[in-house]
Amino acid sequence: MDYQQILSAIRSLPAAEQRQLVNELTGHSVKQDYISVRREKLINKQTGCPHCNSLKYYRYGKDKGSIRFMCKECKRTFTEYSGTWLAGIHKKGLINDYLDLMHEQKSLDKIKSALHINKKTAFDWRHKILSSFQEIEKQDFNGIIESDETFFLQSDKGNRHLKHKGRKRGGTSSKRGISDDQVAVIVTADRKGTMDLTVATMGRIEKKDIQNAIGSRISKGSILCTDGHVSYKGFAMDSNLDQIVLRADLKQHVKQGIYHIQNVNSLHNRVKKWIDSTFWGVSTKYLQNYMNWFRIEQAFRKSICAEQDMIDCSTEDKLTLSRYRQINVRYEMLIATQT
Repeated sequence: MDYQQILSAIRSLPAAEQRQLVNELTGHSVKQDYISVRREKLINKQTGCPHCNSLKYYRYGKDKGSIRFMCKECKRTFTEYSGTWLAGIHKKGLINDYLDLMHEQKSLDKIKSALHINKKTAFDWRHKILSSFQEIEKQDFNGIIESDETFFLQSDKGNRHLKHKGRKRGGTSSKRGISDDQVAVIVTADRKGTMDLTVATMGRIEKKDIQNAIGSRISKGSILCTDGHVSYKGFAMDSNLDQIVLRADLKQHVKQGIYHIQNVNSLHNRVKKWIDSTFWGVSTKYLQNYMNWFRIEQAFRKSICAEQDMIDCSTEDKLTLSRYRQINVRYEMLIATQT
């Protein structure tokens, strides 16, 4: 490969990866500007109007330091932040540092001290960003699909107005077996790496919970591998799916050498260890956001510039703020499933 071919290949890389390559070759540690990519995409017409998705817009001055645009289709104006989790955030100059600290999974207290911001601000920014991860990398499942549920003990961490006596971090349920003070998370994965972690219900899952979690994302002809839970059997029948049942009580761990649920069982262990060791447990109210975070970290773990790719995808989601404002509503709906 000659010089011109190398140069052409480098120019075909995304702007963020070009900067990273230059930094590595020169040995310079230049601060990554994650959110400038959104601006570059709008200027180069690589993303549409946040109101109507049209590419027929033009620059229309500035608004508080950010570039303003006017859409010819819907006749509305917008900035580089409109429709993203960045909209309405003050102190945007701290966002790049915040994203680096968040990617390093620093605690809110450490972020607060490092950036000299209020802890509530650090908390709100975290969950706006995590809300934007909800629909990223949600591809269909196909081939051999494994699915199984795992449980987290209900937690009111951070709530100062408890309706019951508090308990120490960790602890165990006061009821035997699977009870309605445990949160069921349905974990699904196929062999090509697509995964999903859905906070489904309180207590035992039902057929409708599986349908809501993954029902619309399973390709025809797929084979579903599960344990002996009757709800999975009903779901497979309704969806016309072939099902392979593995019963641990009968020491059925692998069938025909390829059918098992060991991948999702490994995910169960990893996500629980991550939640307990990194965050010392999380509130049930925000558990889905942390499931999103874990899934996205796994999806982009082999990326050359994982942080940039994650932020690029997150700023394309126009429903982030709506989803963020619905956290309380979704939590109330989840708690309502307790019997």
